[in-house]
Amino acid sequence: MMLKIKRVPTLVSNFQKDEADEIGARGAGCGRNCLRNCCLPGSKLPLYGFKNLSYGKSVAADETKESPIDFLESLVLGEWEDRQQKGLFRYDVTACETKVIPGEYGFVAQLNEGRHLKKRPTEFRVDKVLQPFDGSKFNFTKVGQEELLFQFEASEEDEVQLYPDAPIDPEKSPSVVAINVSPIEYGHVLLIPKVLECLPQRIDRDSFLLALHMAAEAANPYFRLGYNSLGAFATINHLHFQAYFLAVQFPIEKAPTQKITVTDAGVKISEMLNYPVRGLVFEGGNTLEDLANVVSDSCICLQENNIPYNVLISDSGKRIFLLPQCYAEKQALGEVSAELLDTQVNPAVWEISGHMVLKRKEDYEGATEANAWRLLAEVSLSEARFQEVTALIFEAISLSVEENENATDGSTEDLDVTPPQPMEEIDGLNTHSTMVPA
Repeated sequence: MMLKIKRVPTLVSNFQKDEADEIGARGAGCGRNCLRNCCLPGSKLPLYGFKNLSYGKSVAADETKESPIDFLESLVLGEWEDRQQKGLFRYDVTACETKVIPGEYGFVAQLNEGRHLKKRPTEFRVDKVLQPFDGSKFNFTKVGQEELLFQFEASEEDEVQLYPDAPIDPEKSPSVVAINVSPIEYGHVLLIPKVLECLPQRIDRDSFLLALHMAAEAANPYFRLGYNSLGAFATINHLHFQAYFLAVQFPIEKAPTQKITVTDAGVKISEMLNYPVRGLVFEGGNTLEDLANVVSDSCICLQENNIPYNVLISDSGKRIFLLPQCYAEKQALGEVSAELLDTQVNPAVWEISGHMVLKRKEDYEGATEANAWRLLAEVSLSEARFQEVTALIFEAISLSVEENENATDGSTEDLDVTPPQPMEEIDGLNTHSTMVPA
């Protein structure tokens, strides 16, 4: 049986259309300055060359150096605000009401009625994490070039470089950063690796390392990157990560963890405790590439075993949360209550992390930690299934289950049970000045 759910897709580009509309528009000429052969020749876009941290440098090595005037952050926000002034966004996200929900974890609620479209629901297949790229459907080669902010590539020199007017080379298929025209927060962007190769939504080693480079380069703990697989509320089958600024600690970042093991490459793997969604946490590693390889190999294992998942890249790329989930499957099987479905909340990476994007005023006004916990508990695998999935991952990354069991003997030295830090009093949380600290 093929499992599908009906939902209203979120528009990430102003050129995104229903499939039927796209088919009807063919043959009429492009006229939208896209990234395909009809418009690409001669196109230019700023190029940010990041310093390569992959080889021979620990993940924490740059902590002793001052960031070069937060170069990447300044570029992202400067270009994002330029597109905002040009009216490219579907609504003003800085006007959305936002509050911290009282409670131990401090879930963040946002009322974002602008993301609820008057568009007919579309069926999405949720029982296949790996699906072939389909060029007839919306993909990021169809966006207008005005939605692109810059190219993001490794520098050829041992330093950060910016080329304000670099050609877009189709032969090299650049990785690009674009706006999300339906932003969740200030500075909400998309990282699209090798955009012209038309890669489906599946993580590989190179793409994940690129995402870690972006997190490390931003050097701001309030700038996180997220990934949703197909079956875990990704709706565009073209490889991309999301990222934005939010100057509060996510609830998931406060959850205590218990160490399972440390790999030969120095990557510590822990299990989250006392959080509604079960997941693994990865940190450390002898190099950034070591950390990226362990996490990406774990993601590849989930993909190949058809297990939907979400990823949060936190703490400037030093801490990664891997979260297998089953909400869409439960929804397709009719196992989610009508009350939860009526909220129309799609629990993807941001919601799982504790940033609850609510579409109805009644849900926002009545938001409680108990309600957030109840929704997210439906996302999580059962304890037995989670242990099965963890064993699959450990086998894939060549760690024995015996080592896993020995490491989780409950000794206090393996527990990171630092209590949640008190949430600062935040006035005017819905203004962008609080989203990005000066």
